[in-house]
Amino acid sequence: MLRNFLGLFFLTFVICCFILLMQLLWMRINDIVGKGVEIWVLLEFLFYAVLSVVPMALPLAILLASLMTFGNLGERFELTAMKSAGISLFRIMRPLTVFIALVCVSAFFFSNNILPKTQVKFWTLVFSLRQKSPELDIPAGEFYTGINGYNIYVRKKDTRTGLLRDLMIYDYSNGFQNASVTVADSGRVCTTADQKYLQLTLYQGESFENLSQEQQRATRSAQNVPYRREMFRRKTLLIEFDTEFTRYDESVLNDQHVSKNMASLLHSIDSVGVLADEKSRQQSDDLYKQHYLGRDNQAPLVYPDEDTVYAALNIDSLYAIFTPTDQQRALQYAIDEARRYKDIVQYNSILLDDYQRYIRKHEIELHRKFTLAFACLIFFFIGVPLGAIIRKGGLGAPIVISVALFIVYYIIDNAGYKMAREALWPVWQGMWLSSFVLLPLGIFLTYKAATDSALFNPEVWIREAEKITNKLKKLYKQNG
Repeated sequence: MLRNFLGLFFLTFVICCFILLMQLLWMRINDIVGKGVEIWVLLEFLFYAVLSVVPMALPLAILLASLMTFGNLGERFELTAMKSAGISLFRIMRPLTVFIALVCVSAFFFSNNILPKTQVKFWTLVFSLRQKSPELDIPAGEFYTGINGYNIYVRKKDTRTGLLRDLMIYDYSNGFQNASVTVADSGRVCTTADQKYLQLTLYQGESFENLSQEQQRATRSAQNVPYRREMFRRKTLLIEFDTEFTRYDESVLNDQHVSKNMASLLHSIDSVGVLADEKSRQQSDDLYKQHYLGRDNQAPLVYPDEDTVYAALNIDSLYAIFTPTDQQRALQYAIDEARRYKDIVQYNSILLDDYQRYIRKHEIELHRKFTLAFACLIFFFIGVPLGAIIRKGGLGAPIVISVALFIVYYIIDNAGYKMAREALWPVWQGMWLSSFVLLPLGIFLTYKAATDSALFNPEVWIREAEKITNKLKKLYKQNG
């Protein structure tokens, strides 16, 4: 059993990693294509990307492998023969259960010790690739926007000599209000020796530049010209264009939740929780000292050397003494004070929300380390009974069922994650939602498979439907 399962497990795990890796590469295609980076950088990116998709590939591979293993046994009637010999389903599952338990423990240690380091290196590399200037390749007949602050249009391009024909350059690096336009009959493009700048040599052209307000005021007395025009036979432009690959410092992600193990997450949650409680207590004390919630309604009767004694004032009586003008002024003052306190409360809420959001992110990451291992166990106890009941091996039916179940799991898990992230649910409820939904399904399917229930036999469902239909007809005749 273990030998049959291991072969299928490693095969399906590689396939799932490849599919998820292709999805990840498609999402990050703009960060890596056309950057001209060395091959070792791309290999490093692929290595960290593969490790990043393991948490999603592992449960899917277990589900698919268990479905295929027991589906093959059922299709070849080997499962029926073992049950006829008095071997129960749980005894057949015993070696695989021990192996899956070890996989679950390994998955937790992977999420706790390896995945945080992988995430730091992966996202550091992604940020570095994003800042890398694209490889220079100006196309003909369309605007090239690969240089920050510039749009370059070339009508024709001589690939043999490298000469560009009919150039138009829009320079808005200093803002759209200070944009300049340069047109030239021809030109050449190359990078400087230090690979820090792009050198454009233009021939037979002219440039137009909007004058700033200071320049317009300086030239208004002589000639009121809102722009400057320059004609040239040869002109050289230097544009900042760093083609070197500069790697970000990994320390910028040290305080992010993805870079921490369980001990660091618990420490961060406790530390920030103490700060949040202290900030909330301080805000409450400040509001109380500012006579919030009607403390102005009480006036002191006894002063020094004794505890201050307060007596309630009758607001209605005081308000009735005022003239209509003073009453209107008092109401306006009360409205302004209420708005001011409302602004204070909203501002304090925003400050506290930063702490709470930080804590929720860390709590989500903490629960995620356990939900991965538990998902592997749940999918095993869903895949084994499904394979034993359906009795279909190969790659056809198991793949369809596995993908459908995994999509359901992903939708539920993503919904719970968003509920926890937005503080609509407690974090533990949102992160364990998918487990709470699929665990009863696994228990139900395991019970049905152990009792040899014909759960997916259409004849059984037809007979049950006929029984229900006959009962409804009898009830209809009796009440008719």
